[in-house]
Amino acid sequence: MAEAAGTLTMPGYLPRVAGREVESALRRRGAVLIEGVRGCGKTWMARHFARSEVRLDDEAALLLASADPVEVLRGSTPRLLDEWQNAPHLWNRVRRECDDRPEPGQFILTGSAAPQDDVTRHTGTGRISRVLLRPMSLWETGQSTGVVSLKELFDGQSVSCLPDEAVRLRDIASAICTGGWPQSLGHREDDALASVGDYANEIARVDIPSGNGVRHDPTMVRRLMASIALNVATEAKMTKLADDMDIGHPPSRNTVAAYLDALRRIFVVEDQPAWAVSLRSKATLRKEAKRHFADPSLAAAMLGATPERLMADHTAFGCLFESLAVRDLRIYSQAERAMVFHYRDSGGLEADAIVERADGTWIAVEVKLNTSPSVIDKAAKTLLRLNQKTTRQRAANMASLLVITPTGPAYRRPDGVQVAPITALGP
Repeated sequence: MAEAAGTLTMPGYLPRVAGREVESALRRRGAVLIEGVRGCGKTWMARHFARSEVRLDDEAALLLASADPVEVLRGSTPRLLDEWQNAPHLWNRVRRECDDRPEPGQFILTGSAAPQDDVTRHTGTGRISRVLLRPMSLWETGQSTGVVSLKELFDGQSVSCLPDEAVRLRDIASAICTGGWPQSLGHREDDALASVGDYANEIARVDIPSGNGVRHDPTMVRRLMASIALNVATEAKMTKLADDMDIGHPPSRNTVAAYLDALRRIFVVEDQPAWAVSLRSKATLRKEAKRHFADPSLAAAMLGATPERLMADHTAFGCLFESLAVRDLRIYSQAERAMVFHYRDSGGLEADAIVERADGTWIAVEVKLNTSPSVIDKAAKTLLRLNQKTTRQRAANMASLLVITPTGPAYRRPDGVQVAPITALGP
């Protein structure tokens, strides 16, 4: 992946798919804002492009930002303002600096929380471009070959390759439980699992206040996170989440909504919206979003899951495997400026993921933990049926039908459906 490195590049840097967006934004805009869940590697990536920096999680830097914000912005460009939300008044200062300095690529801002007080309501349109960084995909960590490219699937191409015999189902379970956290790369599995558990506890204890700025009950936050974990990759409504949190008296809908909003603001939760499509049939489309964490390891940690426990519980394994696939599809789709939806109608027809580009081109995806021929055949028939039910215009924009498996070969079936293991997918 070609990227113009800055002077602060950290040792061991691994290219990220979102780096292409950052590189493009720095060519077009005065500043780029990199957002994402804490620990996903924002600073690591931003330093790859920056030539100077100020860390706004440092007390001295915060004092200077308050007393003399202009001084904080001085330095070789691109200038990195790390954890900018700790000094939210800098947003408008950066906007003005971008006006005064018409050259692109002046600033890189990173943040682990979206400010509650709408400081960005004076949008950076024409000045500041936003890039969402998620935890690392299997391709970014080197656990996927990437030979089945999402871009090539959008181009209608098919890919065939033999299975990687070194990959076992337990490897997929381990990837789910340890997650795509840069700080865990190269660590022993038990240490990586412990790190995810520590992080999940810190979200409830420390991170939530930065999401909504109000007092919270860490126990209730943990219960909400556990409820989301129980309902991961499903369309659980707010009432369902509240019922799962019940400890003698269910929390109010407003309480659940406030905590859920806070988890979204710190990028811990990222729902998968329903796909809007016109159908030939009279089936009613379901509008509920599917529940997902930014990384499936957070769901595994809240469930107390280990690779061995997942191997023994294929229902939980299947839900978390779907969440892993959605995470990776979201990352790969960024290079195509696409979004990941899900589909379900009142007639019972559903697809685990719909990846749609801005031009309307789409890929329908079924995710199957079971790789038996009968299961793959059923998944393929579901995708073909979905394509047949869409309107003529939508059907014309269908680029590919894809079944994602944990292991096995990549191949195109006689009916045109592509089958690929998640360890072969890439951007």
